[in-house]
Amino acid sequence: MTAAGAWQHTPVLLTEAVQALVTQAGGVYVDGTFGRGGHTRALLAELGPTARVVVFDKDPEALAAAQALAQEDARVHPCHASFGDMVAELAGLGIHQVQGVLLDLGISSPQIDNPARGFSFRFDAPLDMRMDTTRGETAAEFLQRAEQRQIAEVLRDYGEERFAGRIAEALVARRESGSPVRSTAELSALVARAVKTREPGQDPATRTFQALRIFINAELEALEQGLKAALDLLVPGGRLVVISFHSLEDRIAKTFIARESRDEVDRRAPFAPPRALKLQALARVKPGAAEVAANPRARSAVMRVAERTAVGTPT
Repeated sequence: MTAAGAWQHTPVLLTEAVQALVTQAGGVYVDGTFGRGGHTRALLAELGPTARVVVFDKDPEALAAAQALAQEDARVHPCHASFGDMVAELAGLGIHQVQGVLLDLGISSPQIDNPARGFSFRFDAPLDMRMDTTRGETAAEFLQRAEQRQIAEVLRDYGEERFAGRIAEALVARRESGSPVRSTAELSALVARAVKTREPGQDPATRTFQALRIFINAELEALEQGLKAALDLLVPGGRLVVISFHSLEDRIAKTFIARESRDEVDRRAPFAPPRALKLQALARVKPGAAEVAANPRARSAVMRVAERTAVGTPT
């Protein structure tokens, strides 16, 4: 079995996402996080022979899986890039409007389950955490050079960690002793010593690992960029589908859709016509009990669906 296929991923809200996304059998659709292609394959099954599906992923292993699928189905075009860069990437393909954009956020099961990737405290491995292993700073490198205040801010802002200051202090003290944290097991053990209480059933290191992963991969910044890109690209009646797995992501998606789903009056010119709404919020969907029982990683998922309005559309 190849490295790209050694770890499997079960897509969340598969049927619901594809049904919400597809409004016509032709045109161009975007899967912003290919992963192992579960959503893409289901999407292809609903589309006609002239449709195109442009898939994005920063992870080289996911890209290899996307390229293999592209060999089987000419409708697939893989891009080794973040979905935050989709406007420029699509422009390079001569595409300026799309019928649908799917953003399945967060981390995939192959990334969590492969110990070498350093995403999980369940395995001892180098503390990497990069989705794109070909570039950028690892989590270990960040912890080795960052000031205590910056580490605490990352843990607080991206992990909502109550003990961010205490953990940051312990990390810097260990670094100054000449033995900086370099592995997942070392980080997990340090956090466990620093955090005295935690929610029942949750590992003390959960929030720290989440925070570092989100920061290292600039996930929230990419989401902001991706949502704006989707708005710029969608044709009237086109759909935006966002699946998030924690409150930080969902809050950004919820706020964006709400902001673009209402008329807005310019207070500096109160008699001018209001800024036209660009989206219509359609649905908020959570996995059913059967899906959560079959795939426990689905339990925190929230899917939001919005449609591009005919008013204020791109020129």
